[in-house]
Amino acid sequence: MSSLDRGSPRRKRAQLRVLNAIAIAAVVGVAGATGVVAATNHKADSVEKVDVLEEIVAPKVTGWENYLLVGSDTREGADPSDPDFGGIGSVEETGGKRSDTIMVMHVDHDAGRASLVSLPRDLWVPIAGSGDKNRINSAFSKGPDVLVDTVQQSLGVPIQHYIEVDFQGFKRLIDAVGGVNTCFDYPARDKHTGLDIGGAGCFTLDGVQALAYARSRYYQQFIDGKWVEDGTADIGRTHRQQQLIADAVKALLDKVAANPLAMNDVVNAAIDSVQVDPATNILTAAKQLRPLADGGFDRYTLPVVGKTISGNSVLELGDGAQAILDYFAGRGPKPEPEPTADTAPES
Repeated sequence: MSSLDRGSPRRKRAQLRVLNAIAIAAVVGVAGATGVVAATNHKADSVEKVDVLEEIVAPKVTGWENYLLVGSDTREGADPSDPDFGGIGSVEETGGKRSDTIMVMHVDHDAGRASLVSLPRDLWVPIAGSGDKNRINSAFSKGPDVLVDTVQQSLGVPIQHYIEVDFQGFKRLIDAVGGVNTCFDYPARDKHTGLDIGGAGCFTLDGVQALAYARSRYYQQFIDGKWVEDGTADIGRTHRQQQLIADAVKALLDKVAANPLAMNDVVNAAIDSVQVDPATNILTAAKQLRPLADGGFDRYTLPVVGKTISGNSVLELGDGAQAILDYFAGRGPKPEPEPTADTAPES
């Protein structure tokens, strides 16, 4: 039998040293992780706040809350060396700041589900503070406060949280979560944005391709040997954007679940990419978006009617729109959501 036999004082001392080493390593690891988490929480508070919204956003309610998600098309920070610079352009070529995407996300905490509705940029509504009607996109051009006020006053939907990200920030956030896994039924492309998906299946899109996909207005699929443009126009675009947001949230939460310290990378990207109202914390928001990651989200498209007003092609609310707005406002029953790839009946 070895001199270091079971139960011997020498063996017990060796075991004790191993246990002490493990305990010390665990304490150091926990302390280090706690420090990183604390630093991450501190960094989250550094995300740019839109102070003018402090008195604009609606008060909190019990059971649900609304996020106004805005994608800005500002070219600030565009890098000529980026592979998609030709499709985005520079500040000199496309100045100003407009909303490329406007969505309201309704989080029902009681049901554990989230709902998304896209607001078309050409929706013709009274613009808060102006006394005139115009495209809702023009409200954002006047400032985030005017946009939030317009959604609340003209559409009657209270907004508790505001999150804005621009083109460059969107790419940074997607890259920070390691890309977003998105599925395609056919090869797809958009010559205007640079989207290029070579085959059917699921692919991990990096920031450049994810933005090209989100911005696509001339989306084409290669079906039966020829390129076919999506005939659903902006409706198809909003569906793709809604699914992309859900996929991105899933990528974020999956990455953090596998490595909690990875949130630090996301927060670093968000600091230079995202603007929020003063009461919104991006870490808290990420946790509340869990229904999107779990597939528990419903999508809605506002019924609209095309009109020509003063020579402008615009959209007005159509039949059934009010029922959707009432639900998002917390004052009406939940309408039947649109079918998704998972819920659509088989043909």
